[in-house]
Amino acid sequence: MTYIIGVIGGSGLYQMPELELVEEISILTPFGATSDTLVGGNLGGTKVVFLPRHGRTHHLLPQEVPYRANIYALKQLGVRYILSASAVGSLQAAIQPLDLVIPDQFIDRTSKRADTFFGGGIVVHIAFSQPICPHLAEILATAATAVGARVHRGGVYLCIEGPAFSTQAESHLYRQWGASIIGMTNVTEAKLAREAEIAYATLALVTDYDCWHPDHAAVTVDMVISNLQRNAETARQVIRRAVSMITANPPISPAHTALKQAILTDLRQVPPERLQELEILVRPYLPGMG
Repeated sequence: MTYIIGVIGGSGLYQMPELELVEEISILTPFGATSDTLVGGNLGGTKVVFLPRHGRTHHLLPQEVPYRANIYALKQLGVRYILSASAVGSLQAAIQPLDLVIPDQFIDRTSKRADTFFGGGIVVHIAFSQPICPHLAEILATAATAVGARVHRGGVYLCIEGPAFSTQAESHLYRQWGASIIGMTNVTEAKLAREAEIAYATLALVTDYDCWHPDHAAVTVDMVISNLQRNAETARQVIRRAVSMITANPPISPAHTALKQAILTDLRQVPPERLQELEILVRPYLPGMG
């Protein structure tokens, strides 16, 4: 079964009850198992595959998420577009709890996770100056506006390692850097999706003001969960509309040919076992396939 659109659900979005004709899909990749069983089905007549990033019981820390396995599995299923829902904190007064943000940039502060498929005999340097697919971001923003959400188009998602929330000093520093929102997961997914030549965009669900705001208490899990539950239904409405828009007019994304000028290694010199692991990613660029 081929699925063109993949949805990755973050904290609070562990399932999509709107899916019809559901099938559960287990995939073991060269990078291990995925976060959970993938769920394929029809969403408004379009085939969509859903994956809860932290598992359905939320048992994976941000640095424990098997990002490579998740993206590789979606690639195996034929996914060309990923809509990634993610809980975030706000670093700007104008971005309020329960707002939605469609960021267009990342700052990466992670340090303990694998964020490339390559190495081990293959050197690849993807272009990442524009880490979010602009066409997919515009679709998400339009869909969010259409369902009546308060949405911010553009902005910088600062990705920290976690699992601890920021200190106040860190939060103030990130604000000075011009970051808009803060989370723990999406930059890793975005890098891997780009290497897999999948268009990627983030639907960021604001739960709190991080810890910089003088009129708000420090971030607590209870606060985050409460706002996540309120945002989950809105997120599902946005995703449903965005899926319909993608289906009606599938955008051609720069991400779809991201490896064309990025592979420095002569693939004829790569060990066969390594090439076999990554064949699904580099297939268009194998000798004789161009």
